[in-house]
Amino acid sequence: MAVPTLDISRYDSDRANFVAELGRAYREYGFCGISGHGIPAALIDGAYDAFQRFFALPDEVKRRYHIKGGGGARGYTPFMVETAKDSQYPDLKEFWHVGLEIPRDSHYAEVMPENLWPEEVADFRELGYGLYQALDDLGTRVLRALALHIDLPESYFEDKTNFGNSILRPIHYPPITQAEVPNVRAGAHEDINFITLLVGASAEGLQVLTRQGEWLPITTQGDAIVVNIGDMLQRLTNHVYPSTTHRVVNPPGEKSRQPRFSVPFFLHPNPDFMIDVLPQCVSADNPSRYPQPISAHDYLMERLREIRLI
Repeated sequence: MAVPTLDISRYDSDRANFVAELGRAYREYGFCGISGHGIPAALIDGAYDAFQRFFALPDEVKRRYHIKGGGGARGYTPFMVETAKDSQYPDLKEFWHVGLEIPRDSHYAEVMPENLWPEEVADFRELGYGLYQALDDLGTRVLRALALHIDLPESYFEDKTNFGNSILRPIHYPPITQAEVPNVRAGAHEDINFITLLVGASAEGLQVLTRQGEWLPITTQGDAIVVNIGDMLQRLTNHVYPSTTHRVVNPPGEKSRQPRFSVPFFLHPNPDFMIDVLPQCVSADNPSRYPQPISAHDYLMERLREIRLI
């Protein structure tokens, strides 16, 4: 059993079949590999290199970019701070957050702070924000197909995500040097947002919980990017698109002593978007699970408290 990989260029050449296959993959797994996206390998590799150079900096330098009380919204979050919901132990990781660049007189500015950029890595901003924009564009394309699959207009999501509080998160999982550690690199969890795009999932460790209750390893080949459903989209679609539990486990033997890097992009709706179950996703067999709508910002704040970032 394996999560399928689909070529998104078929959206232009074979739309009906592509939309049907993509919808089926997400209904079954909540995960799908997306190939044929056109994001240059040089951009992905360059961004990974810049991120690794930042994480290699001394701890006291990195901590200059940690905003106390900021909930990790921008800049640096140190090792063993975030904790998966309902987990006893913090995750074995450190990370950085890049958000959308918006005018500071925007009415979203109050909840979408300015980005920080590390002075010590000269090309971090150019490569990091370039990758942010490329993944944001790809996410928009995936959402078009998902909209069509549930009988919405192709452009349904576009004015609901054009000022999305989306996040690019370069992550460093340091080598595990202790023989016995109770925590895993990232505990079992579901993502908060609409969809997550994970670029460079070639390293072992990512696992998805199937409906049969088994952990299925996820790795990619070639240019494929793993794209999964988050809880906000699960709620909006009344679980037609399920948000699937996943984790990053410690690899066995010597591989646990190697660092792991990954770069997920969490695509969020605009902060004032009301997550209210779509009528297209309600039926006699699937009655509405969420009678009360909630704003994307309020939902995000609830979840950030649960994972101990605020």
